[in-house]
Amino acid sequence: MDILSLTLIFFILMLIGVPIGTSLGISAVITIFQFDLGIGMVGINFSSGIASFPLLAVPFFILAGVLLDKAGLAASIARFFELILGKATGGLAMVSVFTCMFWGAMSGSGPATTAAVGLILLAPMIRHGYDKNFAGALIANASDLSIIIPPSIAFIIYGNITSVSVSALFVAGIVPGILTGIGTALVAYLISKKRGYHGIHQQGDIREILKALKDAFWAFISPIIILGGIYTGKFTPTEAAVVSVFYSLFVALFIYRSLTWRIFMDVLVDAAVTSSVIMFIVAFAGIFSWTASVTGFIDQAAEFIIRISPNAIVMIILINLLLLVLGMFIDAISISYLVMPILMPVLQAFAIDPLWYGVIFITALAIGQATPPVGVNLFTAANLIGGEVDGVAKQAIPFVLMDILILVILTLIPALCLFLPKLAGLY
Repeated sequence: MDILSLTLIFFILMLIGVPIGTSLGISAVITIFQFDLGIGMVGINFSSGIASFPLLAVPFFILAGVLLDKAGLAASIARFFELILGKATGGLAMVSVFTCMFWGAMSGSGPATTAAVGLILLAPMIRHGYDKNFAGALIANASDLSIIIPPSIAFIIYGNITSVSVSALFVAGIVPGILTGIGTALVAYLISKKRGYHGIHQQGDIREILKALKDAFWAFISPIIILGGIYTGKFTPTEAAVVSVFYSLFVALFIYRSLTWRIFMDVLVDAAVTSSVIMFIVAFAGIFSWTASVTGFIDQAAEFIIRISPNAIVMIILINLLLLVLGMFIDAISISYLVMPILMPVLQAFAIDPLWYGVIFITALAIGQATPPVGVNLFTAANLIGGEVDGVAKQAIPFVLMDILILVILTLIPALCLFLPKLAGLY
């Protein structure tokens, strides 16, 4: 009866439009109170859910990303790729993909990357004849890379839930992120060629390219410093997040000299709001997970899943399909806390490597950021172009299909996810 109460209240709240984080918390608290499961545990779980050293990396990486955005590094990255790729067929589309890839390696957030890159490249793409819905869909899907390519907030959350090394997850996400980026660029090129989206007339000479590289240098070495420090064992992901904040401050203050006191206050506010939203979901989702565990919901759900098929590959495919559907309605962090406590016993029963599956899991969730009706990247892109989400979503279909193909490849070839962590001695 307590399980029925938990699930019913949660889905009713979702159906009437209550935000997912609030729905998780309210349904858990009501169930705890109604069945006398220990109301005092609410406060304990609320605090313990966010009082985690690895989770400290989340607000620091967010702050670093906002600082670099205000410093103007996204524009310098776009300018560099524009001088190299701009004249090719679909040149601005290629520029958008690779800018999203590199910017995602600094922001760790899909919507943040969509906004930062979209503000720079959407207008030029539309001005050069690109369909505005296609341009929005391209940037929305390319921004999916932000939670696959490290440093990724989604990997930090997954590692916190499963106790898998965040450092290993970061390194494991490099190859899948690059493959996804190449796949997105390939689709963008083929569509651009079919529709006649020609490159821009400007072609950078060696001097211009070198100058653009100099301007973008500080952006390009940011992920190298962060991942290099983790790769060599100089610091943990949380310590890397702190290093990234000081690095971002240094670049904004002394290199670009674009950070005033007023802008710095705006940066702190933006970072605080974004971090608060994430931590709010984490705290309430933690209470929900504890309630689901106490009521026996997690054990029963895991046993049901295990009985579906004795084949591990079939099981993973079915779970991936479930994640793709959930991603249409729920954000990645909430899905992580809803699903992973149930899946951990399943992974153990089938002897599935949690590090490898972590990459599969986050890749599947990344696709959900650009699928309606609740694809956060789609909404951000549609807002930037002043269009409708439906129009952007239709143009996103080829990119989503390519992302699913990459997901299937990663599922069938685990070595693509695991060989770098093994090489780095993190596995």
